[in-house]
Parts: sequence; structure tokens; C-alpha cells
Amino acid sequence: MESYITLSYLNDFIFCPRSIYFHQLYAGYNEQFYKQKPQVAGTEAHSSIDNKTYSTRADVLMGIEVFSDKYNIAGKIDVFDIRSGRLTERKKEIKIIYDGYIFQVYAQYFALMDMGYSVKEIVIHDISHNKNYPIKIPSEDEEMFLKFEKLVDEINKYSLSTSKFIPVVEKCIKCIYSNLCDKSLC
Repeated sequence: MESYITLSYLNDFIFCPRSIYFHQLYAGYNEQFYKQKPQVAGTEAHSSIDNKTYSTRADVLMGIEVFSDKYNIAGKIDVFDIRSGRLTERKKEIKIIYDGYIFQVYAQYFALMDMGYSVKEIVIHDISHNKNYPIKIPSEDEEMFLKFEKLVDEINKYSLSTSKFIPVVEKCIKCIYSNLCDKSLC
């Protein structure tokens, strides 16, 4: 069976391709041993989605598994309003809209479309500030769409043992896996 790309890997890979490997090493361990404050806050922010208490409307999908056959990407969406066609990705706090955030909602968009839903609008919601950031759907932003496809291709071709890796001090300092990484500058 061929493995698929997890939604979160899109953002993680941009941060550091090696972090995906280390994240998998921790799978099954108690998260309190390796998650830092921002990761814990993000998990808490998603509790209403994970517990399916965000909405009681039958036409609002929360925390469902999705899969894009075309891109071989799987994961859970936050919120999709079937009636309006609005896909919402919730973040604890947004200081900047990173490309990885956009690529995650693109993957969710394609998965929902593959599943027969009609996605008409994408927003990323900042929970702390109760603010929505509209994201153009892929067909409306060719540059970001091409960057998304390039990223998916890079992830599929990446090899921990053979791919070239250049540490970035600003990222390594913030990495929760720096103590495991033999390439880290920390």
C-alpha cells in the first residue's frame, strides 16, 4: 500500500522536511513530552471540532476525514458548511498567513471536491482575534496553486537520507525536535 501525505505535513515540510520524520518517531508517545506551548494551545483550540461541539447543524461537517485521490493527501478538516460551501480552517492565533496554511486548505478543498462537495469559499479563522482571512480558491490563484503542486511533488521525492538539507538558525531554534536532529544548529 502506498502511503499518503498527511495534511499537516504540507506546513511542516515547509518549516523543515526533517520534522516530519521526527514527528513520526513520537507517534504513540504522550504529547506532553514533546509539545511546546504553541502546539498545546493549537490542540486546545481544536477541541470543539474534535469533540464535535462546534455546531449542532446537520449540514456542518466537523473534524471529518478527507482524502484527495489526485494528490494522495489525507487528514481532517475543521469545518465545512455544506449549505454555503464555506471551508474554514481554525488557528489559535494568526500573526501571518503562511503558505503552508494555504496549502493545507487547498488540500482540504481538493479532498472535499473529490468527495462530491461543492467548495465555494475558503477562510482561515483566527480564534484569538475572532477574525476571518479569506483565501482564494486554487483556480483563482494560479501562482499559489502551482506552488502547492510543486510542494506535493517535493514531499513525494524527499528522502531523509539522500536529500540535501541546509539548517536555518531561525527555524532550528524554534523546532521542538532540535534535540533529536543531527543537522540542527541548536
